[in-house]
Amino acid sequence: MKHTNTTRNIAGFLPYLVMLSMVLAPHFSTAQHRTLGKPFVTRSEVIARHGMACTSQPLATQAALDILKKGGTAIDAAIAANAVLGLVEPTGNGMGGDLFAIVWDAKTKKLHGLNASGRSPYTLTMEYFKKQNLKSIPPLGPLPVSVPGCVDGWFELHKKFGKLPMTTVLAPAITYAREGFPLSEVIAYYWGRSVPALSQFPNFKETFTVNGRAPQKGEIFRNPNLANTFEKIAKGGRDTFYKGDIAKTIAEYMKRNGGFLTEKDFADHTSTWIDPVSTNYRGYDVWELPPNGQGIAALQMLNILEQYDLKSFGFGSKEHVHLFTEAKKLAFEDRAKFYADPDFVKSPVKSLISKEYANERRKLINADRAARTVEAGNPALKDGDTIYMTVADEEGNMISLIQSNYRGMGSGMTPDGLGFILQDRGEMFDLTEGRPNSYAPHKRPFHTIIPAFITKDGEPYMSFGVMGGEFQPLGHVQIIINMIDFGMNAQEAGDAPRIAHTGSSEPTGERMTDGGSIMLESGFPEGLARELMKMGHRVRFALDGEFGGYQGIVRDTKTGVYFGASESRKDGQAAGW
Repeated sequence: MKHTNTTRNIAGFLPYLVMLSMVLAPHFSTAQHRTLGKPFVTRSEVIARHGMACTSQPLATQAALDILKKGGTAIDAAIAANAVLGLVEPTGNGMGGDLFAIVWDAKTKKLHGLNASGRSPYTLTMEYFKKQNLKSIPPLGPLPVSVPGCVDGWFELHKKFGKLPMTTVLAPAITYAREGFPLSEVIAYYWGRSVPALSQFPNFKETFTVNGRAPQKGEIFRNPNLANTFEKIAKGGRDTFYKGDIAKTIAEYMKRNGGFLTEKDFADHTSTWIDPVSTNYRGYDVWELPPNGQGIAALQMLNILEQYDLKSFGFGSKEHVHLFTEAKKLAFEDRAKFYADPDFVKSPVKSLISKEYANERRKLINADRAARTVEAGNPALKDGDTIYMTVADEEGNMISLIQSNYRGMGSGMTPDGLGFILQDRGEMFDLTEGRPNSYAPHKRPFHTIIPAFITKDGEPYMSFGVMGGEFQPLGHVQIIINMIDFGMNAQEAGDAPRIAHTGSSEPTGERMTDGGSIMLESGFPEGLARELMKMGHRVRFALDGEFGGYQGIVRDTKTGVYFGASESRKDGQAAGW
């Protein structure tokens, strides 16, 4: 009995011990690059001439390189890698999700943006949610499912920029799906977390578990149903997915299980080619896609931060973290109010990303004190866990591509015999009527996934992105200021410890009332948290899962050499040839 009481007492103190260890970890951390003397662990960039691929899983990276070596374009290689990722990393993406991309076309020296996100069902109305007394859309099951736009995105990209046939492009994914692949470590962890919640949905356990359990690190996993689906679309094209047996199978499955997607929803789906928008940050043009995504939040933050001398403050200084957080609060209030499907709402994008608007918003920042509440601005209306990967080819084409199911493995809805899960992106709709992101049939929900690109003097400089839900604009801004203000290379910029902030207003209707909380990754200077708390911030230390995952490719336009980066928070790999 005495031993039992002692054990219980120790167990009671465990949460406090864990919290203490997280608080003290940065103060005792002395890890640094052995050669370069950085104050955090990092490694060399990957450097190559002929092509570069950076993805969140090594098998996908190698598939992209194989396609490049066969004469495929960067876009061919990206599609091949994305298909492989849907198999080996279903915890973040798959053909049941949506896709966004920015492409640099070396021939025309132009950027092209693709919005391949899907829309809500025609037959699901706001009235249905009212009758169910729902204040928000649930994250799992049939209600958050919108039309998957990924496959249409592949074929739009391929039609415009591809060279090899889709049978060749999808061959690596088909082979791995049929023969099996060994599961990598980080993905195995998230897969294990998903199985308990998603096993309640029809076909999930049969497709994504081994004897009812999640596959383990290093275990061979096969998905023959997904191999069959890949083969069908490789041979039959995009209409096989949106107007053929696959659409019919999904519609029948959804109807049988309380869902609303119909064959008409699939038949009417289209992707949209759009012009990326940009702001100039200290001589570099940073490009994002306009809403229904959140990319312009990064541009708004950069505009606000540009007038501060971050370089003189230094990386990890209280000024750096404070100003970054306050800029985020302002941008995210606008995000909650103005970002939505442009077919339903005319969002004032030009005003939101203007320098003049940033000057007005910057006046709201107190350099010495954290804001508890902020309001969205009033811009004038002047204009009419996700995967990220980037690939570059020998001709100079580059693609920045991001693709997601939204929450991890998605809704749990696993259509009969297809080998993939439908996304739950519809959860992001607001069920309060009259707002930009309010639910409506055949409408694109607000999106968190955003690709990014940087040009300098009209030439490509960097293709990059950061996974991680609402964190993504924060990740984009940190990569940029790490490189431009703090002089880091592409690999160091991703390996440096990160800042996150929670508590800002959301497009789903939740409002910020208490200033939120700063989350610091281990590796920041000793005493930083204490200094921030003196300024009125709430601070906590968080695990890697809070800070997304990054890939990037920098191009030297004089030599044509590529510099690739992929970070250690994921299973990813940068590789070139």
